[in-house]
Amino acid sequence: MSSMIQNINFNGFELFYKGNSELLNQPKVAIVGSRKASKYTKEITFLLAKKLSKKFTVISGGALGVDTEAHKGAYPNTIFVSPSSLDMIYPKSNENLIKNIYKNSLAISEYEKNYKPYKHTFLQRNRIIVSLSNFVIIAEANIKSGSMRSFEWAKEYDKKIYVLPHRINESSGTRYLAAKGEAEVIWDIDEFCKNLGIEDNQKVLNLNEALKTYGSELYEMELNEKVIIKNGKVYFN
Repeated sequence: MSSMIQNINFNGFELFYKGNSELLNQPKVAIVGSRKASKYTKEITFLLAKKLSKKFTVISGGALGVDTEAHKGAYPNTIFVSPSSLDMIYPKSNENLIKNIYKNSLAISEYEKNYKPYKHTFLQRNRIIVSLSNFVIIAEANIKSGSMRSFEWAKEYDKKIYVLPHRINESSGTRYLAAKGEAEVIWDIDEFCKNLGIEDNQKVLNLNEALKTYGSELYEMELNEKVIIKNGKVYFN
């Protein structure tokens, strides 16, 4: 693993990279979606990425919302595809996450240096994310959103597409894909992962049950990242 920016030819792409290039040789899943994702979407994306990272490297675009949760959940087994050259950290609000990816995961870009993100580079970034993946998960997207461009790339590259279930007034794009049979809905994370050959040995307790067992110590465990508390359940790391 190198802290220097290097170049590599992979899957027909001339890429510049920083970090562990061996992650490119692992099975990969793309997780993409809205920058303004709901709390529900972000929590489910984090848990899904965490479980999938036991077998797959999670690849995403480093943006706020879904991308951030995908990288955090899978870290360090994650690849960040940048819309700018790697000497420029974008978005700046994710600087700490991106620096950690540079150090312990992998960041890639089509641009050598001094290249700022433009509208077209986000589309090109999505193309790489989808192309390098074995399958694609669109966690949340409205019908007229940039995330739906990933669906078009997935169709072009003949990638299987999955979406999360949403309420009627939310995520119109993914609901449209599910209704038209263009994407398969992930109704149950554990069942989905099991079908992919991922055995889940993680200890999970109901929040009330965990509080009875650990009391106030449980929240100290959460601060020390020994547990994750989400949706009324406690996941032990």
